[in-house]
This record gives sequence, C-alpha cells and structure tokens, in this order.
Amino acid sequence: MNHPFYEVTQGEFLISTNPELLDVKAIHQYLSQESYWAQNIPLATVKKSLKHSLCFGMYDGSKLIGFARLVTDMTAFAYLCDVFVIETYRKRGLSKWLMQTIHTHPELQGLRRWMLGTRDAHGLYKQFGWEVLPDDMCKRFMQLHFPNVYQ
Repeated sequence: MNHPFYEVTQGEFLISTNPELLDVKAIHQYLSQESYWAQNIPLATVKKSLKHSLCFGMYDGSKLIGFARLVTDMTAFAYLCDVFVIETYRKRGLSKWLMQTIHTHPELQGLRRWMLGTRDAHGLYKQFGWEVLPDDMCKRFMQLHFPNVYQ
C-alpha cells in the first residue's frame, strides 16, 4: 500500500503504520501459536497479508507488543483483523489506545462500513461504537470459509 506513515506516541510506546518496523516473526509467532483464529498459519501467508494491508504495529522501544491489520480501500470499507496485544502488556489500556489510533487515522475517515470478527473482545469494540450485526443484517452477508486451510 502506498501511503504516508502514521505514528502516534504515548509515553514510551509507539504505534506506527511503517511496515519497515514490523517484526514479522513476532507477528507470525502470535498468530500461528497463540491466536484462536489463525492457528498454524504459514509464515509466507502472514508476509503476504502484511504486504497487502494497512498494519498498525505497537512498540515498546523496538519491541513489537501489539498489532492490528486493516484490509481496506480507504474509501468505503475496512475489515479489521489480527488484533492483539501480547499478554505481558495487557491491562494497561493499550488495546484501547490501539483502537483509538486506528479510528482516528486521517486516511480512514468517512468510511461507510467497518467490519470485524471476534469471539471474546466485544466489550473493547463496543467502546468505539461497534455493534453486533442485527439478525436481519446477518442474512445479507455471505462467506466462503475454509477453517482448516492452515492444517
């Protein structure tokens, strides 16, 4: 994606969209071993997904401590995915700061629809205006789903 980098600091922490700062091995390790949604995802798949997404890395110095990936056209639609803060940095408000940073990114203003999927973080996203799709809306959306593609 060709766009200027967006960076925000809070104390010693940094959130940046600069892909050069991303620790691909750390992202892959978290997604493939710790996440519930991307178990066993191949490193090559992670690399390709990062290349074609707007990525938000969160850092303590040069150490990647959190991450979120946005698949978007920056005009009408964004799909938020692969959001995490590593366990030792949780309960410090960093996930809220990450969400706030994503929502205030200048190039993401005016999008018509944002989507995400979560099993257990509804409370976080609701603080930023996200809502569970109403039943009638769920019937509009369809999917192709291959849950065992990384096996």
